[in-house]
Amino acid sequence: MDCIALLLRPTPATVDSFPALMRAPRRLDPDSVVEHLPRLYRAARAWTRSREEAEDLVQETYARVLARPRLLRGEDELGYLLRALRNTLISQLRAQRRRPATVELIDETAVEARAGDDPAEAAEHRQVYAAIAELPAEFRDALVAVDIAGLSYPEAARALGVPEGTLTSRLFRARDRVARRLSGTS
Repeated sequence: MDCIALLLRPTPATVDSFPALMRAPRRLDPDSVVEHLPRLYRAARAWTRSREEAEDLVQETYARVLARPRLLRGEDELGYLLRALRNTLISQLRAQRRRPATVELIDETAVEARAGDDPAEAAEHRQVYAAIAELPAEFRDALVAVDIAGLSYPEAARALGVPEGTLTSRLFRARDRVARRLSGTS
């Protein structure tokens, strides 16, 4: 092998320093996406107003993602799945706007409570999720990505397609608004 070819051959140390877009795409492993299910459910629960809607959203996202092979280009699986979850939610909301409005017959709070749940704790969870749901979309997305899905700041910034400083600012404002809403001061 000549010297130039030897120098240009990537090593593990140089592959890690390549920009993400220059790395070869890797296939999303269907068996490993299951480990992200709890985090995605928590994110979906924060974006929707009910446990059932969150379960449906996660199930629909997994059905779409696993329907065909997916290639990841320099990103982590959780960030990709969180973005897919958000896109699925947006698609569902757009489709829902085109349908006639329906009225619920059963009080949602009665459906959410399970036999073993503490009523005070369940009421507190509903208040927190309601406060998160009322946030503007960009603040809600930042809060869900970091505080509920558990992404690091760089991972969340990549998943949402914003600079890390913007994510930090949105996260601060989202937390402040939720805290003010829960304390009763607007």
